[in-house]
Amino acid sequence: MKILYIAFKYDYGDPQRGLSYEHCNFYDSLINNRRYQVLHFPFDKIMLEKGRDKMNKMLIETVSKEKPDICFFSLFTDEIKKETIREITNKSGTVTLNWFNDDHWRFDNYSKYWAPCFNWIVTTDSQAIQKYHKIGYKNVIKSQWACNHFLYKPLKLPKIYDVSFVGQPHSNRKKIIEKMKKAGVKIECWGRGWPNGKVPQEKMIRIFSQSKINLNLTKSSSGNTLKSIAKIFLKRKKHKSIQIGNPRYWIDNSKSLLGKKREQIKTRNFEIPGCKGFLVTGNADNLGDYYENDKEIIIYKNVNDLIERIGYYLKHDKERELIAQAGYERTLRNHTYEKRFNEIFNFIG
Repeated sequence: MKILYIAFKYDYGDPQRGLSYEHCNFYDSLINNRRYQVLHFPFDKIMLEKGRDKMNKMLIETVSKEKPDICFFSLFTDEIKKETIREITNKSGTVTLNWFNDDHWRFDNYSKYWAPCFNWIVTTDSQAIQKYHKIGYKNVIKSQWACNHFLYKPLKLPKIYDVSFVGQPHSNRKKIIEKMKKAGVKIECWGRGWPNGKVPQEKMIRIFSQSKINLNLTKSSSGNTLKSIAKIFLKRKKHKSIQIGNPRYWIDNSKSLLGKKREQIKTRNFEIPGCKGFLVTGNADNLGDYYENDKEIIIYKNVNDLIERIGYYLKHDKERELIAQAGYERTLRNHTYEKRFNEIFNFIG
């Protein structure tokens, strides 16, 4: 099967930030699967070099020339025009599919406007299927984040950290970490905004294997800041100037802001067990459908429960290692991107 993969190459489209999550996980998993012939259309890179209009024209030309069976999109905002997607969907003979990353909070002000352009869409939000049906869109596939097992693997390294956390310090995360430290928990944090700074992917994978306990915090970025509230009413233009947004979208933007308060499954929920790391995580939308609590991962209820569980498992090495092993086996059995994509493509025929 020939797949034209259409997504960002760079993190947020910025080469200085390194490769994007999608490139390191979606694209890498696809090209390592021998069932597929994968062609790459990094629209952010092409747009930086050619401009938005030329990039859109090149995409249509590429589809016409290569005649892929599937155009697999992972959109960001409006870099690819709706009319471009509709032309490919309606006239090219190829099947178009988009993976929507953040329907927990982006459905109302983004996804619902773009989904009708595609033959199929994928969502990771258990509540989004009903929302899509409500707007008359039926071709929805519920999937989930996963682990790229071609990249994330266990490493035989000494456990030099009691507890580690890799992620940004937004929402309530700093308060949680501070309370843990006051309780005597030795925790190291990495990510943009922490003193240790952001770490490359290779280093992150090493940290997962070097930690006795890997922490995952499930809250999205906070929706209570003045900046996030201002986004309801204001819009930043391409040339960075700010203007009042269309009032038509204010209600949608408000719903998006409220959606950020929901606990959602993160990529770490699969990457850490995929490295045979011991995962302690906050609960999230249907997380129990993917791992068994207390047997494959540990789900804490609140900060006091988190501190108590960390203390327990730091003292019980054998029990901790058995749970990490079970989580690893479950990940390879059910939760790799190779399996996710095979299921999606088989479903749409």
